Amino acid sequence: MKTIGTVISTFEGPSTYQFNFVIKEDSGEIPVHKGQFIQLKTEEGILIGRIDEVIKTNRYFMQAESVREYEKSGKPLMDMFPVDRWEYLVAKTTTLGVYNNGLMKRVTYPPSPGSTVKEVDKNILTDFLGLDSDGLNIGKIAFHDLDAKINLTRLFHKHLAILAISGAGKSHLVSVFVEELLERSEELGKPAIIVIDPHGEYVGFAEDENYSKKTKVFSKESPLSISASSLSPYQIIEFLPQISPVQRRELIKIIQDLKNKKKYYGFKELIKAIEDSEIKKVTKDTMISWISNLNITHLFSNVNYPSINDLAKPGQLSIIDLSGFNRLNEKQIIVTSFARKLFNARRQEKIPPFILVLEESHQFCPEGVERQGAISKEIIETIAREGRKFHASLVLISQRPIQLSTTALSQCNSQILLRILNPYDLKHIGESNEAITSDLIKTLPGLQVGEAVITGNAVNHPLFVQIRPRKSKESSRLGINFEDAIRSFNNGLKKNEKDLETFM
Repeated sequence: MKTIGTVISTFEGPSTYQFNFVIKEDSGEIPVHKGQFIQLKTEEGILIGRIDEVIKTNRYFMQAESVREYEKSGKPLMDMFPVDRWEYLVAKTTTLGVYNNGLMKRVTYPPSPGSTVKEVDKNILTDFLGLDSDGLNIGKIAFHDLDAKINLTRLFHKHLAILAISGAGKSHLVSVFVEELLERSEELGKPAIIVIDPHGEYVGFAEDENYSKKTKVFSKESPLSISASSLSPYQIIEFLPQISPVQRRELIKIIQDLKNKKKYYGFKELIKAIEDSEIKKVTKDTMISWISNLNITHLFSNVNYPSINDLAKPGQLSIIDLSGFNRLNEKQIIVTSFARKLFNARRQEKIPPFILVLEESHQFCPEGVERQGAISKEIIETIAREGRKFHASLVLISQRPIQLSTTALSQCNSQILLRILNPYDLKHIGESNEAITSDLIKTLPGLQVGEAVITGNAVNHPLFVQIRPRKSKESSRLGINFEDAIRSFNNGLKKNEKDLETFM
């Protein structure tokens, strides 16, 4: 392997946690990069490290007062001394572990000053990071010509969070994951994929000839429908978070009586049953108002559509397109209903293992908000806590991590972080993720679109990745830029004015 430097002695080390090395410079090349992995031999085996910072220094420019005096004299240092010969680079490196005959262990003995630092061997790095030749190929490991193939179980089994600012590439990354899952061989196993899509960002899969046969889109136009008579009293009450214990008891009794009389019924029949009941008028009027508000959403009918078996099929991408719904409450009702049905069916092994992708997850499972403010919060947190036992995997996607439920986020043992700028979000991520260091947190604001850091259970050590280009077609709804939208609108106005003049 290529030699890239030599370990030096400093006041801090070398230690079992970190060391510095002087970088061997080759003319015309950048010898190393921040975030790059390296290796060197020690008494314990092959030590693997990660470069966390690169410092350029020059002894001639260490004394500010001397530099100032020379510059004032009109005789720059560079004209008087061979300063370029004293410029050198130092790499601050964190020790990650020792690789010895296929086994990985922690560092318990520091490297020696004078040790030769080399580029890391690709095969060793693959084993050391826990990459999988049959895993999902999401791109390239930064500064190494090595595919980032992540093991499916390690990535999804204990849930995944994808966090970044708007426009950093979250949806692009999810699309890459979906492509990998849909193209996965039958022998390796294909989960069911269900995407909650608030803005119609993923319907392009249904428009792409390579993926359309494996994709189903369910939307307001389908229409999405929940069978009122198939809901238990407790599931109906779940949509009424403001209900009191007394009202709850009375409504359960009314619903149970109605179920005994009718196999199929809607909310109109339930309202009639409440009107005919003997409960107090104030309680009766309040209940009728709540049920009427549910009824006017037009989400409830005599049938469930789609059925859970249609929604969760091995190797199928099911997109629940919520872009046609304007009210957040309606979206939360849909998420609550289908998420609970999916989880209950999976617990009974009536459907295959599934991955539930929840875009804008902070809207459906917010932090610091009681259930009255987000009826879908309870089931999302339940899946986050218990889903791994039943192979019901959750992918939470958010541009505001600090607004996402800590309970749900803390259960995501793997996180993929793209560009994040907000200091409160950065602080929240650092406090909720033990695998990410303060040095890595500092890199997040500087990440470019398509660059990501993978941390947690998915990999043995935090990993910088350049996400690969997507193969699938983008949604036609997202294909127009801001300038084109302005021109299109103005052209429409001019056409309408011209048509009006012709008509007059």
